[in-house]
Amino acid sequence: MGIEGVNSRIADIQSRIIALQTQKTATPAQSQQTTTTGGAAGDDFASYLSQAVQQTPTSGRTYKLDAKGIPTDLVAYGNGKVPATALEQVGDTRHKLWAPAAEKLTQMIADAKKDGVTIGITDSYRPYAEQVDLAKRKGLYSQGGLAAKPGTSEHGWGMATDLDLNAKALSWVRANADKYGFYNTASRESWHWGFKPDKVPGLVS
Repeated sequence: MGIEGVNSRIADIQSRIIALQTQKTATPAQSQQTTTTGGAAGDDFASYLSQAVQQTPTSGRTYKLDAKGIPTDLVAYGNGKVPATALEQVGDTRHKLWAPAAEKLTQMIADAKKDGVTIGITDSYRPYAEQVDLAKRKGLYSQGGLAAKPGTSEHGWGMATDLDLNAKALSWVRANADKYGFYNTASRESWHWGFKPDKVPGLVS
């Protein structure tokens, strides 16, 4: 993200905390207590901080794409060689994606849950070595298998996820995924959903 991005995010979080605090009806003395003491007041502040962070995009920036629709930042790293600093955990799962994709998938899972739909994840970012192993075990698409040629996988950019979906969840995702920038980009795999940055308003410059 860089130091400028970090500072920008900190400032954004601080402004959101202030906005959230003013939404709560409290006297000036109570507001001061919220930010300086523990106990219930401290819990309130922790809640404000959590809400502010959840509402704040990790990057706070826009991205440029190459001719294939891949962010140039990721292209510079190489497929399957994306560093941990460019990835973000999806919700409370063990899975990680390119940060903007992770944020949108986290949001999609949360919104589906509100509708009584559970979306699970079976795969996410896939380092190059894992792509090679998968190709050996499941064969290449070009040969009737299920794996992309190592170094070309959407998973290798941190821009694809394999979802664990029952019939109800699959129906929900098919109807709503595009709102979050996700599309079923592998016709033979109903579980494979790729992230398209240019479909997310404000993400691409």
